[in-house]
Amino acid sequence: MTKNIMIVGVGGQGTLLTSRIIGKAAIEMGYDVKISEVHGMAQRGGSVVTFVRFGEKVNEPVVEEGQADVIIAFERLEALRYAHFLKKDGVLVVNDCRIDPMTVVIGAKEYPQNILEGLKERHNVYAIDGQKIALELGNSKVLNSVVLGYAAPFVGFDKQVWLDTISATVPPKTIEINKKAFELGYNANL
Repeated sequence: MTKNIMIVGVGGQGTLLTSRIIGKAAIEMGYDVKISEVHGMAQRGGSVVTFVRFGEKVNEPVVEEGQADVIIAFERLEALRYAHFLKKDGVLVVNDCRIDPMTVVIGAKEYPQNILEGLKERHNVYAIDGQKIALELGNSKVLNSVVLGYAAPFVGFDKQVWLDTISATVPPKTIEINKKAFELGYNANL
């Protein structure tokens, strides 16, 4: 059986690094892994989407609409934008954070209200304020590790596999803070 993971966010939130960590963890567990990235206007705060698929044998890297087992969203509007990719019994993990897209910044559109409430009416939603936890650790750049820790039980694998993979993937100077961020997110889901 193949597990389909989708990671969505805004440029600079660590979406690509998160997909690499998930992919490496799956490889470490002996799975065939395919990863696909869609960048958009990532450097200008635009949407970033990555797909990670793993299983005994995976032929394609892209997750089809309605097939994601888990969507990890680093921002509420991105969760709303991609929720239709979630399968009926899938899980939507959302960082409860607002980042205004350019259309909202220039006044052409309004940021939707009550996004999480609307998503909870249709999906299995688990929300965390990962930014708050990252800031309490003193480094907003570990937001992705907090949210990944929160999502890890839904993706699978033993906690130690995640910690070892983080150690092998993030820059050496940031290993300890990323592991701490992951553990805080992980423990928030227990």
